[in-house]
Amino acid sequence: MFEAEAVRLREALGALARRIEHVGSTSVPGLAAKAVIDIQVSLDAVQPMDAYRPALEGLGYTHLSLPEPGDDVYPFFLRPPAWPTTHHVHCCALGGLEERKHLAFRDWLRSHPEDRLAYEDLKRRLAAEQPHVFAYTAGKDGLVRALLEKALAAGGPS
Repeated sequence: MFEAEAVRLREALGALARRIEHVGSTSVPGLAAKAVIDIQVSLDAVQPMDAYRPALEGLGYTHLSLPEPGDDVYPFFLRPPAWPTTHHVHCCALGGLEERKHLAFRDWLRSHPEDRLAYEDLKRRLAAEQPHVFAYTAGKDGLVRALLEKALAAGGPS
C-alpha cells in the first residue's frame, strides 16, 4: 500500500518531494499496527504550504493542523478526512530534525526486536485503556522519547 501511494505522491508533487519514506508502525515488520499508512514527505521547505497543499488535496488529502510540532515544522494531512483514515502524510524539511527523528525511530525499531516488543506492548495496553487518539499518543510519549534518544545517540537514521 505504501509503494502504490508513494507513486501517486511522486506524480502529484514532482520535484517538490525530495524524499518519500514509509514511517510509522506499518513500516516496521512484525510490529502490531493500525491499518493506517504513515508517509513522510521531505521538502526543501514546509512553508508556505501553498507550494504543495493543492497537490495533496488533489489526491484526497485534508490538512489537519496539530499542536505539536505544528505546521511550521511538520504539517499533517490525512485521507479520508473522517475516521477511519487509511493514509497519513507528514511533511518535513529535507535534512531537518523532524525528518531525522522519524527515520531514526523507525530504523531503531526495525533493528532492535526487544525495543519493538516493548513499544508494541505499550501500544496494545494504551489502545485498550485510552479511547481517545490524543490520550493514546500522549501515553506513548515517554517510551518514544527514550527509544528515540537511543536511536539518535547510535547515529540513526541509517
